[in-house]
Amino acid sequence: MKSYRKSVVALAACAASLTASLAPSALLADSGNPVPPEELAPIPVSLLVDLGSGQVLEQRRPDIPFLPASVTKVMTAFVAFEEIDAGRLSLDRRFDVRPETQKEWWAKGTTMYLTTNDHPTARELLHAIMTASANDACVVLAQGYAGSVEAWTEKMNAAAQRLGMSRSHYNTPNGWMDEGHTYVTASDLVRLSDAMITRHPKLYREFSGVKRYFWRDVAMRSHDPTVGVVPGADGIKTGYTREAGYNFLGTAERDGRRMVMVLAGSPTHTVRDAAARALMEWGFAQWQARHLFDVGATVTEAKVQDGAARSVPLVTEREVHALLPASAPDRKITLKAHYRGPLVAPVAKGDRVGDLEIQVEGLAPGRVPLYAGADVPKAEGLDRLRNGLVNLLR
Repeated sequence: MKSYRKSVVALAACAASLTASLAPSALLADSGNPVPPEELAPIPVSLLVDLGSGQVLEQRRPDIPFLPASVTKVMTAFVAFEEIDAGRLSLDRRFDVRPETQKEWWAKGTTMYLTTNDHPTARELLHAIMTASANDACVVLAQGYAGSVEAWTEKMNAAAQRLGMSRSHYNTPNGWMDEGHTYVTASDLVRLSDAMITRHPKLYREFSGVKRYFWRDVAMRSHDPTVGVVPGADGIKTGYTREAGYNFLGTAERDGRRMVMVLAGSPTHTVRDAAARALMEWGFAQWQARHLFDVGATVTEAKVQDGAARSVPLVTEREVHALLPASAPDRKITLKAHYRGPLVAPVAKGDRVGDLEIQVEGLAPGRVPLYAGADVPKAEGLDRLRNGLVNLLR
């Protein structure tokens, strides 16, 4: 953790000193690939990923930890979504506000101004968290559901571990300044966004991309720079502290293409907002999708050891395509399936068992997950005999 925190502090410090003399990263003009918009120049961390191909279209310091500020709240919402869809938390459940919570968080940054007389529902808290970035709402949810902030952040870190967010750590539910104990990377935030959108689509649509939420007849407004401006944009979260600078985790979907963007350490909200809009439009305008597989389509088959069946189909859980520069739509595309084989029975339908690598000529490869398309129980009796005979005759 200490080495990460050192990098976080260094990144936060450099954010204020970066100037527009920095050239946009990732894709060079002489490669024939689209050059990222110049609005990105003053921003130290940036990442744009197309989820349907796994291709990274633009990146700068994607794996360097930074201070997320209120983007932390995306993980708090994700943990709540997990509990809701597992049937352990009702959106109608009411929460008490502890006297010490009212005292500590009253008017501390953006808040709902919750008092001990209030008994907000989980739905109200989540709207305030995702739309208005209410700090007190996060604490009330954490304490009311997990018993303490510490117990809730344990859930946040457990979720991060399950998602493969190996370079991120959460110490608060709301991203309030904590001397660098809470940090994330852009690559990890893309994993979190993908999981939130695909695992909890109904909850995502209800709570992300809302421009206004009314609490006690007072409008709480979102600072999202893309929703209502960039076609297809539907979230996710902005963040700001003096140490972190201005951050944004955003996403948009058009014609079956879903992109996720991360910007961090911007010196001003004006710079961040302009870069967010320019980068998302660039991602759609300068890149063209070539369809490869429909949702649920079989990509290939994997051999299965000791199973009732000798193989299992590997399928996609989203529409899969390759992205090519709009100026070079005829580049060669190569596909490779990666999995550790043979798979060992039992195999459960829906298990992630590998990846499809999508290689477009002149670009870094992208990867999308592959899942088992059927259950394959362990072989018994005649199945074992049959499999043994088949192996002998090979």
